[in-house]
This record gives sequence, structure tokens and C-alpha cells, in this order.
Amino acid sequence: MPLDDWRARGKRFRYRGHNVFHMDEGGGEALVLIHGFPTASWDWHRLWPALAAGHRCIAPDMLGFGFSAKPRFHDYRIHDQADLHEALLAELGVDRYRILAHDYGDSVAQELLARDIDRRAEGEPGRILGVCLLNGGLFPETHRARPVQRLLLGPFGWLVSRLISERAFGHSMRQVFGPETPPSAVEMAAFWQLANERGGIRVYHRLIRYIEDRRTHRERWVGALRDAPVPLRLVDGVHDPVSGGHMAQRYRELVPDPDVVELPCGHYPQIELPAETLAAVEAFLAGSGPVSPSPGA
Repeated sequence: MPLDDWRARGKRFRYRGHNVFHMDEGGGEALVLIHGFPTASWDWHRLWPALAAGHRCIAPDMLGFGFSAKPRFHDYRIHDQADLHEALLAELGVDRYRILAHDYGDSVAQELLARDIDRRAEGEPGRILGVCLLNGGLFPETHRARPVQRLLLGPFGWLVSRLISERAFGHSMRQVFGPETPPSAVEMAAFWQLANERGGIRVYHRLIRYIEDRRTHRERWVGALRDAPVPLRLVDGVHDPVSGGHMAQRYRELVPDPDVVELPCGHYPQIELPAETLAAVEAFLAGSGPVSPSPGA
């Protein structure tokens, strides 16, 4: 789906005084799709038609991303983005759902799962039915930040965010794709448009604090995976330099009865190998066991 069509089909809701763009299509059991950094919900466009054919698919652009508001001095934190998702689901009347998350969105999913565990401990019914995770920094010790991410997190991050050009952005993005599954020129142009919409690049030094959040809340978020009362699946592009095969290995070490599907691609399985990623996600949603990885994984 072209980016302009995605934008035209989206909806808006207000969260703490800010406009939040979101997609809400399909019918049946709710599936919440949580995007990563530095892009937006359009990351799911290759999977969207098939998933929306069998589920009510809900995918917001989080604050600071895509077509949503990008307040200049907002304190962007993972807990706040989790609050945003809960507010949106309450607005839509959704109280039971599954999650499909990627990258930054994995951390949001871990916080939502931790909250669900807390609710169950207090005798309340759970809301989450299952969580499927794509490449992301599930464990701070295995997250290999890119050079630009380290610069953004440093004392001069505010300056770095102002100096990022389309060329530099494109170079950094291409580095996380697999050698055999590079992004197209159209996709790169769309990524840049999403990142730079409303001057969004200028808040990157604030958004990047999610790396600090992961360290601070490691025990809570890793504990959510370890103690999850619902099915989990990891779909991992093994050629990702940030959270590829090395992260999947750590997942196997820490998560009981790990369900892992490895694919021969980089950081964006849903864009690089959409058919294979869709098969893994749909099999999980249908409640089947692990699927075989693609040849060469």
C-alpha cells in the first residue's frame, strides 16, 4: 500500500492533548501492531491486507513518529507509549487482544505484558492473548546500537538530530537490512518522509531514550517474557546487526520453551520477507506450533 493511501485511510484520536494517527481495519479478534524506531505503522503495510482479512488490526503511529504529533519538548518514554496504546484501545472499546510488535515496539509490548501480569496477580482478568515479537532489543545486553544511535544518546544528541540528512538517514537504514533483501528506493523515500514529517528528526535525541528505559526496566521487561501467562513467538531476521541471530540465541537462553522462527533477512522481516513473516505470524495467531524456517535461515 503506497504511503499516501495509508495516510488517507488512517484515523485520529486525542491522547493527552496530542493528535495520534492510527489504522483500524478488518474484523474479528483484535490484533495490535506496534511499530519500531525510527519509522511508523506503515512498516506493516505488506502484511496488512492478509492480517486484516481475519483480524481487527489496530496500528497507531506512536507519539514522535510518522503522522502523529511530535511535540518538541515531550518526555518520550516507553511507559508513555504503553499508556497511549491502552488509551487508544479503551477509546475503541477493545479489552482483549493479541500483539505483533517490532523493534521499539517490542519494549512497549513488554511493558504491556508486564502490566497484564500485574493485573492477573491482583485477580483481574488478563487482556493480552498472545504476543509475537520481531527483531528488537528485548535484552539490553544483546542490543548493538548503531553509531548514530550512540551519538543521539550522547550529550550532543540534540545537535546530531538537527544534522541528520536524508542521505545519512538512508545510509544508516540500509545497514540494518539483509544483504539479499535491501529496501527499494520507494521504501527508503517513504521511511524518510515518515521520519521527517513535521520536523520529526528534531526529536530523535528524545526518542532515543528508549535505550535507557530498556536498561532501567530490564528486570521487569525480561521478567515479563520469562513469566508470560500467554503464548509468545519470536520471528527474527538473523542477518540484523542490531538484534539478529545473537539476540535470538539469548532469547532461547532466558525464555522458557522458546518458540523461535529465524528468517534469512535483516532487521525488518515484515518488509524484507513479507510472505515468510506472514506465514510465521499467521501460524502463531492460529495457535499452531513452530513453523519451519525458510531455506538458508
